[in-house]
Amino acid sequence: MQHLGSTRSRRGPGHLLQTPDTFIRSPLPGANGVDAIIHAAPQLGAQFTQFTAEFAAGGSLGTAPAQRFLYVIEGEIELTAGGKQHRLAPGGFAYLPQGVAHSFHSPGKARASVIDKFYEPLAGAAAPEIVVGNESAVTPVALMGDEGLRVCSLMPDGPPYDFAVNTMTYDPGASLSLVEIHVMEHGLLMLEGGGIYRLGDEWYPVQAGDFIWMGAYCPQWFGALGKKAAKYLIYKDWHRHPLGAGPK
Repeated sequence: MQHLGSTRSRRGPGHLLQTPDTFIRSPLPGANGVDAIIHAAPQLGAQFTQFTAEFAAGGSLGTAPAQRFLYVIEGEIELTAGGKQHRLAPGGFAYLPQGVAHSFHSPGKARASVIDKFYEPLAGAAAPEIVVGNESAVTPVALMGDEGLRVCSLMPDGPPYDFAVNTMTYDPGASLSLVEIHVMEHGLLMLEGGGIYRLGDEWYPVQAGDFIWMGAYCPQWFGALGKKAAKYLIYKDWHRHPLGAGPK
């Protein structure tokens, strides 16, 4: 319900907090029966696009103009790529290299987070490969030895891949051990729970369903609040020199 223009959404220097009361759904080329909530895009200043795909029963999403990562939030989604079919349940994910034909189809209603990014080749690196998996099969790693804050890496870590996607889970009361300021940018979707996020010089209450974009060098910190764990899906650019490939 709209309360005279009030919202938790905020656009600040180098960051965006986008809350569900401000979401707008848009059609995308190659999508049929799928609404896209576009959270981050070059128009914002991001070097990638991240959106929530809401599939109606029978909805489909075709090949992207860039490399693509998809993470299933709700429902089941079928992937066809590389001559194989895969069924992705909640927590299921897939990475499709740029130029690989693929399609996603949902037998029933489903919801997924999708990240598209133009690939940045790296001289001497092998070509990236299709990746399909489920978060339940990924071993969590304690961040900086803190067992209350666990990271699941959903992308292979190596030169062929120019971005990373992780889930991070915070036990109630857990927090990052420092305010981070770094060259990577982030796209972050809150999946469960909530807490307080510092972005730049502002502190924001956040909860499941919220999206955050953080540009390069945006001061950032998170602490989980409440009686249940907080969890989010987070993107970052990775394994590339900040100068890019250099002059051609």
